[in-house]
Amino acid sequence: MCIRATTSLGGTASNVIVGKVAHGLMTMTNAPKPVPDEQCFEAIKAGVDALPPGTKMFLNGGEFYGHNFSTTNLEMIARFFEQYPDYVDKTFLSIKGGLKPGERLPDGSPANLRRSVELINEKLRGTKRLDLFQSARVDPNVSLEESIRTLVELKQEGKLDHIGMSECSAETLRRGNAVHPIAAVEIEVSPWEYGEEAKKGTSSDIIFCNFCWSSSSSIWSVIATAEELNIAVIAYSPLGHGFLTGQIKRLEDIPEGDFRRSLPRFQEDNFKHNFAIVDALTAIARSKNVTSAQLSIAWVVSLGKHVIPLPGSSHAERTRENCAAGDIELSTEDITEINSVINAADVKGDRYAHQAYLWG
Repeated sequence: MCIRATTSLGGTASNVIVGKVAHGLMTMTNAPKPVPDEQCFEAIKAGVDALPPGTKMFLNGGEFYGHNFSTTNLEMIARFFEQYPDYVDKTFLSIKGGLKPGERLPDGSPANLRRSVELINEKLRGTKRLDLFQSARVDPNVSLEESIRTLVELKQEGKLDHIGMSECSAETLRRGNAVHPIAAVEIEVSPWEYGEEAKKGTSSDIIFCNFCWSSSSSIWSVIATAEELNIAVIAYSPLGHGFLTGQIKRLEDIPEGDFRRSLPRFQEDNFKHNFAIVDALTAIARSKNVTSAQLSIAWVVSLGKHVIPLPGSSHAERTRENCAAGDIELSTEDITEINSVINAADVKGDRYAHQAYLWG
C-alpha cells in the first residue's frame, strides 16, 4: 500500500513534507500495562512504510504519556529508534510536555520548560532529534511570550528544532507566532468536537464547511488563523477517542485503567445518546465502502490542505487503515451530508473532566 496524500508543516518546518495523516503514540503506553514493544513497533513501521519516498511520518508522543504520568512513552520511542535506526530520517517527532511533574496542570515557567525539554532528550537517549516541542496546555499564570522565548533559547541551544503550540485559542496562537514562527498547532477536531459556535454560523469562507469562524475559542477560528499564518494544524482525536469507530458500544468495552473511562462523553448517562452520531456516520461510510473511522478522518482532511488528522493506533492494520483515509476524496455532496449529521447531533458531555485549561 502506498499513500499518495502529503502536505507540509508550517513556520520554520515549512520545508518538511509529511503524510496527510499523522500517527499518535499515546495509547501504546498510557495504560497500567503498556502494549508490547513488538506490536508498537510494527504499528509505527506500517505507517512509515506506506508513505512515498522523501515523505516523513508525523509521530506524536508525550513526556507524560505513561501510566501515572511516567515517561514510558519516550522510553518506548527510544527503543524503537534503537532497533530501527533506518526510520529516524523517515519520521518527524513531535513531543508534548510542559506540565507540572506528576500533575495535569500546565507550567509554562522557564524553569519547568527547560526541565521538560531536557528530560525528553534524556529519555530519547540521542536516538532521535526532538523535531517539535509543544507545551501541552497554555499556562494562564505565566506570560505566553516568556514561555515562547524560553523555547527559542532551547532551540538556539540545539535542544529542539521547531516550536509548536497546543489547546490554544486563535488569539493566543497569533501571540505565540509573533514571538517565533510556530510550526504546528495541535487541537482536538472530529465530527463530534466542532464547538457550539459551529451551529450558529452560515459563513462559507472555507469551501467545504458552512460553519462560523468568529469566536477565538473555536476550532474554526484556530484553523483559519493557522492558514493565514502558515501554521500546520495537528487535529488530534479525529475519531473521538475511538468512539466514532463504532467499536466501543458500551463502557465495558474500554479496558480497566484506560483514561477514556473518566471522559464525560463516555459515561453511561451520555453513552447511548451519543451513539446516534456514530450510527449516522456509519451509514454514510457504508454507502462509500469505507469504514466509519476512515470517513471521520477524511472529513477532517477536507477542512484544509494544512489540517493533519492525528489518530492514535497500536495495531499495524489500524494504522494502515487510518493512513489510507488521507487518500479518500469526499465530494461536496458527501461533505454536505456529513455536515448535516454534525449539525443535527446533540453531543452530551464535556470533552474532559478537567476543562479549565482548554482553549488557553
